[in-house]
Amino acid sequence: MDGTGVGFALASLQDVWMCGVNQVNQPSMGAMAAPGLQGNGVKPVANVVADALAGPLSVQAASGTKDLNNLDWLGLADPPTCSPDPDLLTSRAWVEIDGAQLRQNLRLLQARLSPGTEIWAVVKANAYGHGAKLVAPLAIAAGAKGLCVATLAEGIELRQQGLKAPILVLGALNTWAELRQAMAARLEVSLTCAEQIPLMCQVARLAGRPCPIHVNVDTGMTRLGIPWTEAALLWGQICRIPELQACSLFSHLATADEPDSAAMEQQRTRFAQIVEQIQRAGDPLPSLHLDNSAGALSHLQGHYARVRLGLALYGLPPAPHLQVPGLQPILRLKARLTHIQTVPAQTGVSYGHRYVTHRPSRIATLAIGYADGIPRRLSGRLQGWAGGGLIPQVGTITMDQCMWDVTDRPDIQVGDVVELLGSHLDSALSRFQVQDWADQLGTIPYELLCGLSARLPRLLVNSPE
Repeated sequence: MDGTGVGFALASLQDVWMCGVNQVNQPSMGAMAAPGLQGNGVKPVANVVADALAGPLSVQAASGTKDLNNLDWLGLADPPTCSPDPDLLTSRAWVEIDGAQLRQNLRLLQARLSPGTEIWAVVKANAYGHGAKLVAPLAIAAGAKGLCVATLAEGIELRQQGLKAPILVLGALNTWAELRQAMAARLEVSLTCAEQIPLMCQVARLAGRPCPIHVNVDTGMTRLGIPWTEAALLWGQICRIPELQACSLFSHLATADEPDSAAMEQQRTRFAQIVEQIQRAGDPLPSLHLDNSAGALSHLQGHYARVRLGLALYGLPPAPHLQVPGLQPILRLKARLTHIQTVPAQTGVSYGHRYVTHRPSRIATLAIGYADGIPRRLSGRLQGWAGGGLIPQVGTITMDQCMWDVTDRPDIQVGDVVELLGSHLDSALSRFQVQDWADQLGTIPYELLCGLSARLPRLLVNSPE
């Protein structure tokens, strides 16, 4: 979007304010459900704003009036209290989260940051597969000052848990329905384009309080955000809009995990230029955040007010050259053996019979499969830790189960636990690190961790004091 687009959105909003209208007329339910930005099959931005600014400060829904400051209508008033039986949670397959190690990781990372720099924990994608409902309160208790999610639903889920910490939705919210729910759940939202401004103001008037926004600036990621050349001017204009609470200005690094990245330095330079322009204009200097895990660990000459930490917080270096002594993964992946049978030589195992026994064998079935996040492409390449020793996985990994050769382990019985990932095992056993899985598959740990299914219970072990 060029400067004309920014000016149009702001000028349209200013024209409405000049009319002295202070109340909002609720559009029909059809209008509420439709996207609110021009180009999405609805009215132009100026008309949407003009139509909305003329009635009472309430949201009229099919079942009656809904107060945007009342969390009852989102089901947030009473957090759930259900506590499943721990024995049932570990009857099949599960993930264990080391709470004490999470706290230690946060402290180690905090010590590497500039004094006074806040850590905001990135708990999107179910906390990178670790379990957001478990990890988020642990991170806040350990010292994180805020949380970052990708979607509206992720933010609401954390509010349903009773969390009161600031929660920033990093993804773009472009519709009336999304923004009104974000306001009701008291989430903070990302401004990713100027056309969102009138809609945000409209929803803020409905709520009777400013909409908290963080201005996302595109300095080179080319994903979301205001063009960096327009960011300083837009920030100055936003600070003069009473319906908006300008919380911060931020960007995201595209190549921070690469050593000696010229592209990252260019992004840093652009971001610094924006800050300088804001200062020259005499506008309020916002809270600033640019660094992700890789950026925070690769750039030790000083950090802005906040850093957004994801993978490093979970104990994994974002790149081989960004190791932190003492940082350890907090996740362990375990499953139980549910069946063992003895079969003769030349017996095919699992789909396709891609593995055939070469001797009389004991074949054990483990209650975990690719629907749980164990990549099918690792079939025949995994090893597990059971009863103090290694066992090999054989045959094709199936949706809910996989098979293991325990011929040489007569001690292993049905009900025994096999550990597939776990940093507490002998450090020489790199096969139990998610990085080893990623290397075998030509991918990154992020993808594998995020692929761990929600049907795997997340359990806290080694609780922090």
